[in-house]
Amino acid sequence: MLNKRTGQVLIDLLINWGVDHVYGLPGDSINELIEDLRKRQDDIRFIQVRHEETGALAAASYAKLTGNLGVCMSIAGPGGIHLLNGLYDAKEDKAPVLAIVGQVNSEEVGTGAFQEINLERMFDDVAVFNERAQTESQLPDLLNQAIREAYAHKGVSVLIVPDDLFSKKQSKDIKLTSSTYYRPEISPTDKYLNQAKELIEQAERPLILAGQGAISAREELLTFAEKIKSPIILSLLAKGVLPDHHPYCLGQHGQIGTKPAYHAMKECDLLLLIGTQFPYRDFLPDSVTAIQIDNKPEHLGKYYPIQLGLTGDAKETLKVLTEKLNENKDDRYLKKYQEKMEKWSVALQEEKRSTENPLHAPQVMYQLEDVIKPNAVVSADVGNVTVWVSRFLPFIDQRFLISGWLATMGSGLPGAIAAQMAYPDRQVIGISGDGGFSMVMQDFATAVHYQLPIKMVVLNNSKIAMIKYEQEQMGHLNFQTDLSEMDFAKFAESCGGEGYRIESYEDLATKMKQAFLSDRPAIIDVVIEEQPPLPGHIDYQSAANYSKYIIKNFFEYGDLDIPDLKKSIKRLQ
Repeated sequence: MLNKRTGQVLIDLLINWGVDHVYGLPGDSINELIEDLRKRQDDIRFIQVRHEETGALAAASYAKLTGNLGVCMSIAGPGGIHLLNGLYDAKEDKAPVLAIVGQVNSEEVGTGAFQEINLERMFDDVAVFNERAQTESQLPDLLNQAIREAYAHKGVSVLIVPDDLFSKKQSKDIKLTSSTYYRPEISPTDKYLNQAKELIEQAERPLILAGQGAISAREELLTFAEKIKSPIILSLLAKGVLPDHHPYCLGQHGQIGTKPAYHAMKECDLLLLIGTQFPYRDFLPDSVTAIQIDNKPEHLGKYYPIQLGLTGDAKETLKVLTEKLNENKDDRYLKKYQEKMEKWSVALQEEKRSTENPLHAPQVMYQLEDVIKPNAVVSADVGNVTVWVSRFLPFIDQRFLISGWLATMGSGLPGAIAAQMAYPDRQVIGISGDGGFSMVMQDFATAVHYQLPIKMVVLNNSKIAMIKYEQEQMGHLNFQTDLSEMDFAKFAESCGGEGYRIESYEDLATKMKQAFLSDRPAIIDVVIEEQPPLPGHIDYQSAANYSKYIIKNFFEYGDLDIPDLKKSIKRLQ
């Protein structure tokens, strides 16, 4: 290390930690580090994005998919500010991310220099580690600590560095701290496992609600469910943990969920929360015995009153617990909801297979079923598109990616970029509404630049449709939810990618297949008609508020034309 540039030392450390790419934009307060990165492109790639928000969202997505550290970087001032949305997404979805943020030169810190802001204060809420280096000699140890903290807390570490420190040479051979993280193994004691056994064997209608903490425990989850004869509901972040058409799967829950999931939740007498922090209390039973499995003790009972908490990894805990249990012979509750789910699935199939014009989102999902490959990654944006993907696009062994807790629009494209970087040989599909996609569309040029063969499906109804529906559901008139029309296929071509515009059912299958046969980045711009994303179960208050909207709309505009509302309600009955 003697007489080595500090930037070179940091690049070596990132490589030692297994980092093989970094998202960012070059600029005046990180130019010294950029120079060191330039010399090591064979070992660690710098992925130039068009906006730092995209870089941070991509780093968060990469970490969610792989469990490995996602890394992004920016200049001081405006660049750091742009990172925040993606960093908060990582924080809320518990993804390990490192942000290296430049600062003005050391001697200018605190003087109100050009582009200087108080970065430490700005990042304080989002970060589990947030430090500014004072000297070059601190930096190697600070970087190691930042990465350890990101892994340990599954959160965001921010390392703020005045640019001149990167260029300074290490004056002596410093003994570094370790560039490793040792993941703890936590298991519940026999005392609590035996208590869980007793509660489970007393139950007549057990129900599992599984979350992203069960992603690596598919086999154990199914074996456990089969032994206790429990249906399984999946949180949105857990879509893909089980095949959607598996006989034990009741789909998602909550506003985006299925009707069988809603009623099974209301009828259960034991709720098993496995690897989930499901926050929507109104969709959980009012009073029922509950057991929660989570590897974070502080999560147990945080959102729902539980009788017993088991601290441990879902995979190992389920394995040990299943071995202790006697098999439940009563499968009446399970069979009841399997039959209900079959009827629900038939109704969805009828809607998806419609040949009507104008097009609707479920028809698009049906065509995607025909082109999606095994092990594909689907990066969904936030909005109505979330409902269409979760409800109408069945997974078998595919991976699902979304901004869960922050639910930020614009996450679909950065997620697709990150997925293709993580898995170059897998098919990657991004699915966005026109509202979410237009927030980050400039970075489709990034996919083209790096020849990432992602396929972005844009459901284009020229509206911020989820907000329109929310206004109606609250009994309000629509305001500022219409968007100007745009041809995203032409935009794709202007970026150097491929664009496919689909405006009728007759073109849907042909153009969709044509797009997916290509090995180039492509946007599939599908013009769809508005359709309300009705929940699996409509409560009285929502129905009453929607009636208010219809009456107000009539007196304001003389309009009682509510597109597809009757058809959607009939399907949910």
